[in-house]
Parts: sequence; structure tokens; C-alpha cells
Amino acid sequence: MSTKAPVSKGAKAGPPKAGAFKARSVGPTNFRRFYERGDFPIGLEQDQKGHKINWKVPVDKLDYSHYLPLFFDGLCEKDHPYEFFATQGIRDMLEKGGDKIVPVIPQLIIPIKNALNSRDARIMCNTLKILQTLVASAPHVGEALVPFYRQILPVMNAFKNKNLNTGDGIVYNQQKRENLGDLIDETLETFERHGGPDAFINIKYMIPTYESALLN
Repeated sequence: MSTKAPVSKGAKAGPPKAGAFKARSVGPTNFRRFYERGDFPIGLEQDQKGHKINWKVPVDKLDYSHYLPLFFDGLCEKDHPYEFFATQGIRDMLEKGGDKIVPVIPQLIIPIKNALNSRDARIMCNTLKILQTLVASAPHVGEALVPFYRQILPVMNAFKNKNLNTGDGIVYNQQKRENLGDLIDETLETFERHGGPDAFINIKYMIPTYESALLN
């Protein structure tokens, strides 16, 4: 049975609509609101390596179902200190989360989708790096993400070939891993490696040009 949507007679698949790749404005995040109210047990600390988060409570004692989605909401931030706190906070929680992470996956999908759909190169690159860390953070996290590919992969499919010298204004910085197309390829490969036996077929369904990193 075909899964393709019916096409009206004479209809042609044209190029993407103008503005399809244009960054979209992102309103104030819940993360920023909670931070400004002082609702997060965090402070900014500096050491020889630069900034780090001073957690007021042990990270592994946090209520992950409450805090992790809020920090993922902060992936849409580009201003300091919100961007730093959101990104580093997520990394700290994923490092210590263990079996607390998988049950929270469904709550992370909307923040992830919002960040990717911003179509802002900086936000997207940051989110892709976080996604790679997420799926490798604990057993079964990658598999838990597979049912949500339909929500988070379409924008990756649209941007998969957007790289340097295509005139789309996306900055290329190899040292900082900010080549959007390459980061998308890396992320899809990480999804496949950690997503279990159903990962590849589900990636391929959403992104037909994807070639397996494991089968080839």
C-alpha cells in the first residue's frame, strides 16, 4: 500500500519555497524566564579552563523530568549567559543522568524540534551536537528516540546539503564543527549507531539520500 500523498493532476514538485532556509525569530524561552526568576540551582563559576556551572545541588539528585526539558528549551537561546547555561547544563545532566534520561525523552522532543525549526545555523549546530551527546549518554537512549524521528528529521533532510559556498550565509568553521551539512551527517550516523535495529530504516524513510554508516 502506497504511503505517498495523492498529487493533483498536472501538479509539479517545485523547488523549496522562498525563505525555507531563512532563520526564524525565536521568542523568549521558558528557560530564560525560569533562570531570571532564580528557579535553577545554578551559578556561574570560572576556572583556568573558562566558565563552568556551579550547581547548588548534586546533578544526579535533580528531578530530571522537570529540569532536563527546561534546559533543552534553552537551546533556542543565543545570548549570554542563557546559551552557556542551557548547553553546559544539558551536558552536565547527560553525563550524570544514567537511567533517568530515557523516561524523559518524550518531553525533550518539542524543545528539540523548536530549536531545529528555528533554521538558525548557530542554534541548529548547537542542537545537533547536543543530540549526538544525548543518544550516546546512556543505554537505550538512542532507541527511545527512534519513534520521534518523524518529528525531528524533516528539517535535517531539508538542510542536509547546506554547506559552505552555497550562498546561504551559513558560516563554516571546521575547528568549531559548525558546518551544518557535515554535522547533520554526523548526527544521523550517531543515531544509526545508537538507535538499534530499527534506526536505519526509519532514518532512510525520512531522509531517502541517507546511506548507512554501518552497512557500507
